[in-house]
Amino acid sequence: MAMGRARVSTPELVAGRYRLLEVVHRETNRVCWSGQDAGTGRPYLVTRVGLPQEQPGAHARRTAGRVVRICETMQSLCPGRIAEVVDAVVADGALWTVTEWVGGVPLGELLDRQGTFGYVRAARIGLELLDVLEAAHDKGVVHGELSPGQVFVGEEGSVVVTGFGLAGATLAARLTAPSYASPEQARDERIGPAADLWTLGALLYTMAEGRPPFRDRGRPETTLKGVDRLPLRTPVRAGPLTQAVRGLLRKDSRERLSRPVVREALTRVLTEGADAPVREVPRPRLRGARAAARHVSREWSRRTTAAGAVLAVVAVTVAVLAVLAVLAVTHGLPGTGGESATGTRDRPSAPTTTPSRDATAPSSPSPPPSTTPPPPSGNAVPAGFRRYEAPEGFSVALPEGWRRLDTSRVPDGAYRVVFGASDDPRTLAVTYSERAGTDPVTVWRDDVEPGLQRSGEYRRIGEIHATTYRGREAADMQWVAGDGGTRSRTFGRGFLLGDGRSFSLRWTTPAADWDDTANERALAALLKTFREAPE
Repeated sequence: MAMGRARVSTPELVAGRYRLLEVVHRETNRVCWSGQDAGTGRPYLVTRVGLPQEQPGAHARRTAGRVVRICETMQSLCPGRIAEVVDAVVADGALWTVTEWVGGVPLGELLDRQGTFGYVRAARIGLELLDVLEAAHDKGVVHGELSPGQVFVGEEGSVVVTGFGLAGATLAARLTAPSYASPEQARDERIGPAADLWTLGALLYTMAEGRPPFRDRGRPETTLKGVDRLPLRTPVRAGPLTQAVRGLLRKDSRERLSRPVVREALTRVLTEGADAPVREVPRPRLRGARAAARHVSREWSRRTTAAGAVLAVVAVTVAVLAVLAVLAVTHGLPGTGGESATGTRDRPSAPTTTPSRDATAPSSPSPPPSTTPPPPSGNAVPAGFRRYEAPEGFSVALPEGWRRLDTSRVPDGAYRVVFGASDDPRTLAVTYSERAGTDPVTVWRDDVEPGLQRSGEYRRIGEIHATTYRGREAADMQWVAGDGGTRSRTFGRGFLLGDGRSFSLRWTTPAADWDDTANERALAALLKTFREAPE
């Protein structure tokens, strides 16, 4: 979230000191502004949460103190993951919390913009949240108010959590975002760590499905009643996240997945990408009468489980087909007719057009790599790289520590694989198609570029250059893209294999790092070592 947005200051100062500038995010009974100290100009996040009308003044003041104390505790447990609360006051029936400026965008705003996230990106955010919750639960702290507005996602993918200390500080079951409340909160029962795990499941569900598992019904009490009594809307786009989501969203808190099981499931998605299989996760063992009832209905359970598995496979297949129809467009499968700026689920978790740190576009175009001498032939792997043999039938030397971040396929044989590392803003995308045109320059110009022009302040650098690559017809194109101050630069090389088959290689890095020796060396190594499987 950039500080450069248009701002409209309000004349009133919160606590006589903090000026509200712009609404950052809204949720039920919660509004977050960008703000600043009227005296020093220092930026802050200022959040208003309405308090129950019946709450006495003394208790409300204790609520403010509780928020500050618990956030201090959490900051010591999770440095850099918890927003520092610098002030908290109660005024006009509301709790105002002032936190240090968080360099990120609320998860809710990202979802409003993009609709859904890819499996890997959702799993990565889920694991970061799990780390924070685990640290809190081990110290006896329950968040209880977690929601998309309380999670800020940085440009590099890191997560900062706000809102600790609200749960239990008032007489209300849930102060904000009741559609993310756990069933036990909806029943106004005492909550524990399982309530946070439910909300983690609800967040994963929302990232995958583009909607919360239980919709907001306008009035908090009506929404909470729905959370408690209505069945879960079956996830249809969650793919390899499905079983973890369903296991976390079990109404009975005793049946929810444990933290280790959740961690294993999310880590599997992170390491295996979109290809992670939809596996059943273990259910807690039940005792007594409930276990006996489960035993009596074992045959029915087997049948319904089998039917559910079939339906899950069908749903996932339909979702993947829909996603990859867009994939061919958004990632430049040659011959598909363009790129879409609205596709989301098929995007890699490590950004390919939005790097993880700020960069500016170069002031003047530089010659594309195709004008430089071609890399030497041979299969030698440079120092600091390792050869990766892809099961799809190609190989390439990757920088040490890199791995597959995302994989997508369509039934006609096309696929895209994205490589990178969590601590590296650069990515390599390898795309294969069996529907390429006959002129690689035309493919870039007519099929790929129109979509790029609709997104991210795109600007091509120089001309599209026809070249050859390993004796095959090829074309190179470079461009810069990105929103606000974050700019990336991409070099793309597409080359034809014959019979409509083609590969394209896209190397993306922060624009400011383009001329770095390490970047140039890595790109040269990739072009030198890429090999397609022999026919």
